[in-house]
Amino acid sequence: MVFSMTGFGRCLVESGGVTQQWEIKSVNSRHLDLKWRLPSCARSLEPRLEKVVRRHASRGRVDISLQLQFAPDCLPPLNFDMAAASSMLDSLQALAQRRGDVYRPDYSALLALAPLWGDSGDDTDEELVDQLENGLELALQDWNEARSKEGHALAVDMQSRILRMEEWTGRIMERAPQIKEERAAQMRERIGEGLAAYALELEEGRFLQEVAILADRLDVSEELTRLQTHLERLHELLDDGRDAGRRLDFTLQECFREINTCGNKLPDVQLSRMVVDFKNELEKCREQVQNLE
Repeated sequence: MVFSMTGFGRCLVESGGVTQQWEIKSVNSRHLDLKWRLPSCARSLEPRLEKVVRRHASRGRVDISLQLQFAPDCLPPLNFDMAAASSMLDSLQALAQRRGDVYRPDYSALLALAPLWGDSGDDTDEELVDQLENGLELALQDWNEARSKEGHALAVDMQSRILRMEEWTGRIMERAPQIKEERAAQMRERIGEGLAAYALELEEGRFLQEVAILADRLDVSEELTRLQTHLERLHELLDDGRDAGRRLDFTLQECFREINTCGNKLPDVQLSRMVVDFKNELEKCREQVQNLE
């Protein structure tokens, strides 16, 4: 199963006098980039909560927010950063003295300064940690469900495009020998016309050498074999799902390399149109892959 990097998850849990509401939003990114919005009493738990997230995600920018409400008898102890508060008040006192003003500190204003308040991180409430980890786990499951649905839709779309490209690859295999024959016939006709102008005859041995050189330049059998292998690999990666995004992107680049070589080697109007369509499908697949984990 492949997962999209874009998704939304939510969870509301009430247990043991604690109400927690998680929200998870994510978009695509090359690496896993976690952005937390936690209440002051849970900030020190971020490293432990991150381990939970990493069990579910490997790439993407993920914004995680938590709202907590406690029953009156379940409020966690808060730690007040007295050193930082004292430094703030001293700085304001110095500013007032410098300006010749009278400064009377308003201690109640410190209540609104969130950076001054938080859990100490020393005496961790393991029961609260377990509750938060379980709530986050439920939110991540909801998030993964949304990501899996979108990932499935992207995979189905890509599978149909890959089947289309496999069909075109088969047509190119059928058309390539015909192009060789047509080019050899054109060469014989042009050389024959040129020699006839001087009353000369075509030397068959030399002509066959030129045909062999031309056939070698027009040979795309190796490119088509590799292209078929890459297309089969795309199916395997979509079915496997593990770290699919990066590996799919690399394999699509290899497909583009091979079909581009085929287009350069085989000068044919019908085939050139097919190669252009092939490249368009590859580009659409690459756009889809940018959203896969």
